[in-house]
Amino acid sequence: MEIKCFPVGAFRVNTYLVKDEETGQCAIIDTGESDELVERLQALQPAPDIRMILLTHAHLDHAGGLKQLQQFFDVPTYLPRLEQALFETLPKQGDWFGAPHMNRPCGRIDNWLDDGDVIDLGETQLHFISTPGHTPGQGCYYDEHDIFVGDTLFAGSVGRTDLPMGDSRLMKDSLHKLTTLPERLRVHSGHGPVTTLAKEYETNPFLQFLR
Repeated sequence: MEIKCFPVGAFRVNTYLVKDEETGQCAIIDTGESDELVERLQALQPAPDIRMILLTHAHLDHAGGLKQLQQFFDVPTYLPRLEQALFETLPKQGDWFGAPHMNRPCGRIDNWLDDGDVIDLGETQLHFISTPGHTPGQGCYYDEHDIFVGDTLFAGSVGRTDLPMGDSRLMKDSLHKLTTLPERLRVHSGHGPVTTLAKEYETNPFLQFLR
């Protein structure tokens, strides 16, 4: 799988364009909250064959640009089912940060995902694993080499749980759940650099309880 990362928006969220190397079919993972991702994707030559939009969770920096993106890429969009209530708050999430100008429309969800679901992107199978805590339905997408974790896990840190609908107990359970996956997986987070599960289990101070 070929991966391009585009940090966008006021929060410099990592959005991703992933491509199945056998067929050239592509997926977008997360959107940012502005039209910057649209501009970055439209500038690519040749134009990517975008077949789907995958959302890790429904915070405005990860899903706020969905409606703008769908105006240019009218493809099926996937969101964890447990994120529906949070997704519906997008029109007022900017208020949470004292930034009402960042309130965003919801956009369209075509497919709701449950733990264990599998998505076919060309010849690549992306597995969905539910990892709530940062949000009620935060989830990750992975194949045999890479995992896209949203704000579940970062290089040297983990997602905060003090925002509305966050749950520290669920976050702890979700981090335990990630230990069932191969440690070799490269971790592509919603913010910050690429790491691996193995490195985070060994060095991340927030994961000491796993050791």
